[in-house]
Formats: sequence, structure tokens, C-alpha cells
Amino acid sequence: MTSRNGLWWLVLAIGGMTGPRGLAADSPGDGAPNVIVIMTDDQGWGDLGFHGNRVIRTPHLDRLAESSVRLPCFYVSPVCAPTRASLMTGRYNYRTRAIDTYRGRALLDPTEITLAQRLQTGGYRTGLFGKWHLGDTWPLRPIDRGFDTALVHRGGGIGQPSDPPGGENKYTDPILFRDGLAEAQQGYCTDVYFREGMAWANRAIESRQPFFLCLMTNAPHGPFGDVPSVQYEHHRRNPITADRFPPGPGHPLPSQWDADVLARVYAMIENIDDNVGRLRAWLAERDIAQNTLVLFLTDNGEATVGYNAGLRSRKGDVYEGGIRSPLFACWPGKLIPGEGPAHPAAHIDLAPTILEACGLPHRDPKFDGRSLWPLLTGPSDDWPERTLFLQSHRGDVPQAEHHFAARSSRWKLVRSSGFGNERPDPKVPWELFDMQADPYETTNVADRHPEMVAELRRQYIAWFADVSQTRPDNYAPVRLSIGSPHENPTVLTRQDWRGADWRPEDRGHWEIDVVEAGRFDVTVRWARRSTPVDIEVGLAGERRREKAAAGASELILKDLSLPKGPTRVEATVWVGDRPVGVRFVEFLKR
Repeated sequence: MTSRNGLWWLVLAIGGMTGPRGLAADSPGDGAPNVIVIMTDDQGWGDLGFHGNRVIRTPHLDRLAESSVRLPCFYVSPVCAPTRASLMTGRYNYRTRAIDTYRGRALLDPTEITLAQRLQTGGYRTGLFGKWHLGDTWPLRPIDRGFDTALVHRGGGIGQPSDPPGGENKYTDPILFRDGLAEAQQGYCTDVYFREGMAWANRAIESRQPFFLCLMTNAPHGPFGDVPSVQYEHHRRNPITADRFPPGPGHPLPSQWDADVLARVYAMIENIDDNVGRLRAWLAERDIAQNTLVLFLTDNGEATVGYNAGLRSRKGDVYEGGIRSPLFACWPGKLIPGEGPAHPAAHIDLAPTILEACGLPHRDPKFDGRSLWPLLTGPSDDWPERTLFLQSHRGDVPQAEHHFAARSSRWKLVRSSGFGNERPDPKVPWELFDMQADPYETTNVADRHPEMVAELRRQYIAWFADVSQTRPDNYAPVRLSIGSPHENPTVLTRQDWRGADWRPEDRGHWEIDVVEAGRFDVTVRWARRSTPVDIEVGLAGERRREKAAAGASELILKDLSLPKGPTRVEATVWVGDRPVGVRFVEFLKR
């Protein structure tokens, strides 16, 4: 395949370049471009035909890749909400309070300025369709953070405890939230996001405003019970076995996987691919492809064991298989397709990159990222050296030197101490990889280069101290706001409760802030029981307990007076003498 820089010099030689460095001759003019960001959920590097997968059918994504500048060393966080926080802010997620994926640790601090807000201020119409995962209540919703409109599921995905009643696990005909209000949809969720996103963009086109459209699928994230049937039947009839994949460099294929689960994942990805094809056809039909920048990436590595093009490990890890993402940047007539420079880049770079592409201010001292526009538009011999840091793990407070990677242009320091662990295991070794000689991380050379281990550790420690001191209470949870005129009622879900997991018997609590004092009706909802239960609510220093009949699943506590200020909400279902957590608590201000 012709390299991008080789094509660049060929075009120069035949006189095809007349504009600024890296811009193709027939630029679409001075009008601000539309921007479309497509980000999938749990799709791995190897889940693309373009990356050597001979089993999955992704012709439209493959053609998008061929039509794009592709950055080969682009990184995201090991899990989804941190990646989304960095994309939206241009900052490391440890500055934003969105440090994890649940238990109230995936909430973007209200003081953070988002890319959508910056674009909105710059004259863009802004819309998000699909997955947000940075807060479901005011002022944390996408419509509170710079998006003119949003059609999203709650929490981290369909099939999680934030599903609304009647919408549990419904990838087909889901109940989504349009601008904060529940609305039943028709069709498979990914089809809905693309269909509704394009319909919204049509209205933006008619208004003659440039648009910023985020298409954030929750596929191919599980659960896998409800997947596109035609694609699934194809893979069910043709089982996905290891012998169907090409041999290649790097780490070998896993010794075994669940062929049925992988068939379901591939069905979801192929459905995404179909929608990318519809999107590109729509761009051509509306005659706006020449003035639209399309970016494609994933939020972390593959979640399901399968083909991963030789990369090491998968989602949740800080090896390449957990944090390497495609980045395709397509702008016909503006960007010259091909493989771009191998300088490491990351999610923190996308906000300044998009702003520069749109002709808006993109240099903000609050940004940790830098614009990638020079890498996308031409030779980049003067690209400054830097080290990127990727770290995520469970727990209320990030721990130094726990489950992180430090990536310079040549070297990568890794301590893979376990995403699911709240504290590092001191026995986990430091690993150093020469990414130019060993891009698949097969050989630890830490013993051979102790000076480089020491230098990257020094840089990492300075970075960790810096991001941890962004605000005085940097890792304190974002409180959920109650009683605001901007949202009434407000629903608290297990997605954001503290102190407990999502098992049916778990019992957590919510940290809230009553924005305005008043009187509230508080509705408690729980999983239906065949016997009578007691419902107990602790709120603002008082406790109230009432009986509920067998078969009931809802109880309204009327006319509770709440003072302004911070407090804690506890709600418990007593099944005899056994306490069980509720599903939802809803506050309706009178």
C-alpha cells in the first residue's frame, strides 16, 4: 500500500498542491466543516477487515479506512467512561472526576468545559446519539454539556441497572432518552442512533449551520442476547474457528473462545458497518462529503476473546490490546488518505484537533492534548517529543503506579497490576518495551535499560501528582443534584450509587445536593417480591419506613421536606430481616 507521505510528495511533484501544507488542491472553501465522530464500544483493533480479520465483514469501515488518514499509534483508556471524558474535554480523565465506569465514578465534573460547548459557542449545532456515560441527571446530561439535542441510553449501556422500567435489555425497540425524556424507539439500537442522527443533521443542514454529530454506539458491548439476526445467522452457520484467521506476527490466537458469543459480537459490528455505509451514502446524497470531517475510533480494546491482530491482551488492560484504537480521519479533498506518522497520539488530542479543523481556538492551557492537525495534513518532522499516560482501575481514589502505561515515541513502560484491583500488587513487575523494535510487546527489556525505566517512572510520578492536584478534592464524588428547575423529576439509579456493586442483593447509597429547598414526592422502585416487604428511606438525617404488599414494586412517600444542601439518600427493601437494595429512587418537586 502506498504510504501517505509517499503520496504527498508525488502530488507535490506533479503540481497538485497549491494551498497550505498538507491540504489538497480543491479545498471546499473557507466554510467551517461539519464534524462527525463515530465511536464504538468494546470493538477491538482486530475487529476490522482492514486490520487483517478475514472473517468479519466490514466493507464500509474498510473503505472508510482506505479513504482516511490513519494514525497507527492512537491510544484510548482501558475502559469506556474515562475515554469519553478525555475526548470531550481534551484532558486526562483523572482531572475530570470520571475515573471509572460505575458507582458514581463515571460522572464528568460540571465545571469541565466540553468540546460540544466550545463548538456550540463557535456557531455549531451539536447532537449526540447513543452512549454518553458521563452522567444521567442535571447538570451532567449531554444536553447540559453543550449538546443542542441528545438521544441516549442511560448509564454505561443498555442491559445495565440504569435501564428504565420496561426497557430492560432491549437493544431492539429500546427506550431511550431524548433531551432528558424517555421515548420508546423502533428498530435495533444502532440503527436508531444513525437514523435519528442523520435526521437531526438534515435539519442542521437546512438551517445552514455547520454541525457536530456524535454517533456513539453501545455495540458491540454486551449483553449479547439481542443482536442483528441476519448477521448472526451467517456466523452461526459458519462457526468462527481459529483456523479461519491468518497467521501473523505478535501474540498467537487464544487457545479457545466461545464461537457463539463471538458470532454475536461480529453481528453487532457488521450492523455498525452497514450503518457507516448508510451514513456515507447520505453524505454523498446531501452533497456535503467534501465539507465534512469524519472521525472513527473505539473507546477501548476488544472485550470478547477473539482475533486481535497479534496485539497483547484486551479491554481493561494497559497492554496494546486494551488501549490501542484505530483513528480514521476522512475529509475528501482536504486530507490525503494513507497511513500517517507513527507518533503516539491519544483521546486527549481529539478536542484540540477538531477545534483547529473547524477554525476555532484550539490552544488552551487547560488542554493536556495537542492538535493532531499537523499529523493529519502533512509531513511532521518537527512534531515535539512527549510521553502519554494511560491509567484506569477500580476504586474511589486512583493509586500511584497502579495499572498504567507511559508511552514515549520509542519506549513504553507498563505496570499491568489489574484493572479490577483497587490497589496494586507489589509483586507485579515493571515492564519496558521498545515499541519501534517490538510493537507487539513480546520482550520485556527493563533489565537492559534501567535508566529508561527510571526516567519514565520519574515522568509518570510527576504526571500523577499533577493530575491528582487539579482541584482540592480531586477524587471526591460528583454529587447528584435534586430540586433543580432544569430537571423534575430526577431519577437516581444503581449506575451512580456508591458503596455497592450491581448484584441483585447489593445495597448502596447516593450522595446528593438539594439545589433548592422544598417539598418532594419520593418514589421508590424495587424488584417485585412475592411476599410483603418493608421499604425504608433514610434522607436528610431522618428515616421513614412503610409496608408494601406482596407483588408491589413501587411506593410513593409523599410530601417530604428537604432542606437545601448536601445529604445522603439510602433506600432499603426489607425482606423479613434481610436488607436488599432498591432499583430507583425518584424525586418529584412539588
